[in-house]
Amino acid sequence: MPSLPNYRPKQMSLGPLEREILNIVWDLHTVAVKDVHQRILSDPNRELAYTSVTTVLKRLTEKGWLACESQGKIHHWQARITREQANALNAYNQLNQFLNISNPDLVAAFADNLDQTSLDKLDAIAQRLKDLRAARGE
Repeated sequence: MPSLPNYRPKQMSLGPLEREILNIVWDLHTVAVKDVHQRILSDPNRELAYTSVTTVLKRLTEKGWLACESQGKIHHWQARITREQANALNAYNQLNQFLNISNPDLVAAFADNLDQTSLDKLDAIAQRLKDLRAARGE
């Protein structure tokens, strides 16, 4: 399991096209607008303007998901965190949102309705936390 990255995007929320383009960047590692545009247009049922791809890549850079490097008039983008780190960060944020409910009765009622597999996972998580804290001497 990847650890949480030290770097975090400024804005976590992504629209569907932003998410699609970010996945293309993760797949290809380093991209120019042309690479992304060609990948999207490889689906015969898709249409998307070249300038729209440029706009989304710039937006992802502003949100902190991508880094852009210029070589003359050509711009190349790379992801600032891996797909795995992004998944871990999203899970972390969702867990914190859930825990911020601040009502133990509501959380307990929710947990009470989980199936046995989910309860086993919660027990495993609790044990892992105990082990980590013991290793740190807490």
